[in-house]
Amino acid sequence: MSRILKANRLCSIATVASGNRAHINTAFFAYSPSLELYFLSDPDSLHSRNLSARPSMAMTIFDSRQSWDDPGRGIQLFGTGCKTRGVQAARAERTYAARFPSFARWLRGRSAAERVQAARLRSYAFFQFMPNRVKVLDEAEFGGAVFVVARVIRRGGPSGRGPMELAWHSTEVLVPGDGGAEVKRRR
Repeated sequence: MSRILKANRLCSIATVASGNRAHINTAFFAYSPSLELYFLSDPDSLHSRNLSARPSMAMTIFDSRQSWDDPGRGIQLFGTGCKTRGVQAARAERTYAARFPSFARWLRGRSAAERVQAARLRSYAFFQFMPNRVKVLDEAEFGGAVFVVARVIRRGGPSGRGPMELAWHSTEVLVPGDGGAEVKRRR
């Protein structure tokens, strides 16, 4: 999973809009060793408002340049998201700036264009995504059409900032059948 996180910069974020309607958007993300994922967004955007009302969130991370006939690789993550504040927002900014050096440079704003970009970026907010379950597709590692599902276990009290572990939950194998693909779960 860490290879997939490290190799990719964009994610798709799914939130729940009013009326239980699905909403999706794309964002650049950064992550911590304890699997806290951060993204920067306009607090007035629909997905940001959705998270304020309903923190349920899912994210996919994958390389969109993968060939259809090559082994697939990607992650699906499920959990909760929220706008960061205070110390958490500062931690998000440091994590994001470490992954995206241009972000840090623009915030320092030396040129006129960078100062304009810095003002725009400062109007945004960081959001934190805390997955509690992950589903990993790594066909080169696990075989074709095999998904490994794991629970995310965080130590360290309510903040969850301690060591993170993945605990295997199940393996899903897509098996072709007469009525289409069928999922066989192994526990």
